[in-house]
Amino acid sequence: MLTFILIGLITFIVLGMGIFIYINAQSEKKQRLMQVVGVSPAERTRKGDPNQRRAEIAKKLKGTGDENETKKRKKGEVTLKDRITQAGLEISEGKFWVFSVISCVFSVLTAYIFDMSLLVTLFIGVIGLLGLPRLVLSMMASSRQKKFLDDFADSLDAMTRLLRAGMPVSEAIKMVAREYSGPVGEEMGRIFDQQKIGVSLSEAVLSAARRIPIPEMGMFATAVSIQSQTGSSLSDVLENLAALIRARFRLKRKVQALSSEAKASAMIIGALPNLVATGLYFVNYDYIILLFTTPTGKMLLTGAVIWMGIGILVMRQMINFKV
Repeated sequence: MLTFILIGLITFIVLGMGIFIYINAQSEKKQRLMQVVGVSPAERTRKGDPNQRRAEIAKKLKGTGDENETKKRKKGEVTLKDRITQAGLEISEGKFWVFSVISCVFSVLTAYIFDMSLLVTLFIGVIGLLGLPRLVLSMMASSRQKKFLDDFADSLDAMTRLLRAGMPVSEAIKMVAREYSGPVGEEMGRIFDQQKIGVSLSEAVLSAARRIPIPEMGMFATAVSIQSQTGSSLSDVLENLAALIRARFRLKRKVQALSSEAKASAMIIGALPNLVATGLYFVNYDYIILLFTTPTGKMLLTGAVIWMGIGILVMRQMINFKV
């Protein structure tokens, strides 16, 4: 009876979350349309200077977030909104928490199906709510940054050739956004689009550096900001930056080759307990099933999983060289 009640409750929560996501999506779509044409009927009917109107839109797009988010950015902290943007997702914080709740529900349901204790179930639920969704965001952001770096050096070389041919910086960025796909094309397109509505080039590039928080993008943003203020030669700086990125790539590959043996050893050590447990499950079922059915076995299994996880994290930090 309790199982049917739990399944019905989870179904109700999932349906409710789906309805909430649909309503929230429609509301956000309407708000985006209102921001494009104006934020209120009074502003849409008001006649003024086009330059002033463009400046007002640029001011709104440059980030008038809440005060808490602004304070966190000043302190150097990464907000949840920044993590979502870095992952390349176009969702709000509300939708992220909805998905987190769904992850928590399914995690608790999985723990209930395997008949785990209440303490372990609560622990798994907290991981499903706060840990797993943020881990997914971190993995997506890391993957997006790697894809960005794969094409960034070539895009800088193309921009250098366009600048030396006499093309303005904004037009060079537009051409790079048109020629390249993936994160490089997306970010360059955003920079050019922000320029069109009145955001300065330095502000647009610094905003892109917050979306792609890697040293190479920070160097590019600094170079463009200095060029826009002093009028220095940007082509030479971009050429040197492209050469630096390729040198860092060569060094990273060398480090990966030297640490490959340690990584293989860590993978074998981490996978060995699971392989042994799987073999015992098929060879001697009555022996291994005690870990899943008895209170003492569950306690020992939980401790083993926790300590194994700590060991894997320690090994990962030991072999994870940052270049």
